[in-house]
Amino acid sequence: MFDALKTLHAEKCGGNIPELFENDPQRASAFSVRFETLLFDYSKTRITAKVREGLIALCEAQDVAGRRAAMFGGGLINETEQRAVLHTALRDPDGPELLVDGEDVRAPLRKTLERMEDLARRVRSGALAGPGGTFTDVVNIGIGGSDLGPVMATLALAPYHDGPRCHFVSNVDGAHIHDILQRIDPKTTLVIVASKTFTTVETMTNAATARRWVEDGGGDPARQFLALSTSEEETAAFGIPRKHVFGFEDWVGGRYSVWGPIGLSLMLAVGPEHFRNFLAGGKSMDDHFRAAPWEQNMPVMLALTGIWHHQVCGYPTRAVLPYDQRLRRLPAYLQQLEMESNGKSVAMDGTPLPYNSGPVVWGEPGTNGQHAFYQLLHQGTTVVPAEFLVAAKGHEPELDQHHQLLVVNCLAQSEALMRGRSLEEACALMKAEGYEGAELERQARHRVFPGNRPSTTLVYPQLTPHVLGQIIALYEHRVFVEGVILGINSFDQWGVELGKELADSLLPLLRGQGSADGKDGSTRALLKFVQDAQ
Repeated sequence: MFDALKTLHAEKCGGNIPELFENDPQRASAFSVRFETLLFDYSKTRITAKVREGLIALCEAQDVAGRRAAMFGGGLINETEQRAVLHTALRDPDGPELLVDGEDVRAPLRKTLERMEDLARRVRSGALAGPGGTFTDVVNIGIGGSDLGPVMATLALAPYHDGPRCHFVSNVDGAHIHDILQRIDPKTTLVIVASKTFTTVETMTNAATARRWVEDGGGDPARQFLALSTSEEETAAFGIPRKHVFGFEDWVGGRYSVWGPIGLSLMLAVGPEHFRNFLAGGKSMDDHFRAAPWEQNMPVMLALTGIWHHQVCGYPTRAVLPYDQRLRRLPAYLQQLEMESNGKSVAMDGTPLPYNSGPVVWGEPGTNGQHAFYQLLHQGTTVVPAEFLVAAKGHEPELDQHHQLLVVNCLAQSEALMRGRSLEEACALMKAEGYEGAELERQARHRVFPGNRPSTTLVYPQLTPHVLGQIIALYEHRVFVEGVILGINSFDQWGVELGKELADSLLPLLRGQGSADGKDGSTRALLKFVQDAQ
């Protein structure tokens, strides 16, 4: 499928990125996409008009438009689980009738959202309180999508917080929950337990610890616990009343679930109005994704840039680099969104993929990363496409000089990756410092930057609830388009199951119950070492 594009790459169709700008004064505008107040610039890549034409042909060949229509229409595009994929409906509860198995899903979505808003207002006003009075803190207990989405979004929208303080527990490591609970009051803390089945081992272990903490501290779990789950039986057995349970359908995957009940902690922090603005931002990107032509479709061009870099150019990873401290958990969020979705090795029909699937996604916020791993980005032997994100302005006008430094650092890094520094330029620098002869050249070679390293930049005016919704939906649709082009199912995650099963079998062995004879030599030795050290 990628043979024609690989031929273009082998022929150096893209060539040298700085030369592309020299040859086309309008390149920046020709290789960027604007939508509302967002600008996505992919001009600092080796994509040319001819390459873009070939990439867009992949969308046609793989019927991205047809799969997109099926997703928004409630088709069972998650074929291995025979499920629809309708997280987009969560951010459009007032839309037209949408049938799944002959029933309109909009009415239940509206009812659930209204229940969430009612609860959030009561908590934020103090009408719903704990034994110690108005809730001062919220602890969200979940893992994977039940944690990464809400923690990322809640951190991102810190300027809009006017509700209780929100804390997030995910790791089964007791240190995580201990370090959070020791700082807050068990009588004024609301605990949210997020687990679709209410059987996730890590989440339920932490939930049981939190319940004991509330009880021992004079609290009332029946008043202080909420459940985000589809299992009424399990939540009732845990002691959570039905009115405190918020369910969601099986056509909402965990990593796509922040738009619904899983986002309740965000709503408690920022309030229902800002949460609605967040949903509206996601819907606006949905509308753009459905209507814009390929070349001016932001999610599509973001996806095609990723396909070009990974499947065609062979770059194994991509770095997500938000120059926005409040987006510090976005790289981790996108790790799950992209790697759990597209980290597959078989096509939809079960045959082995003849090409690589998703890349490794990683990153940290700027400017911190500049003093950590950017050395490798600039001078390492592996090319890492960089994806920069930056706001035109911050939320602290009195600290505008900070934001100016942030912005210029972001722009400078993408420019440096592209331009590099030649040996001739490095020699001139060393000569100015007084070096001569062989030592001059030796020193200069350490200061050469190869350049021609690709990057994209997403610029937005300010990180508001609406803009955050747009950014998340942009990346969701990017993953969808890449998955369709690759011919894989982006909406199952069987790869997480085997480790869970083996952990269940190892727990009794760790406790000295049963024989480890069936385990491999390494696992037996590791078990014995841990047992001896306990």
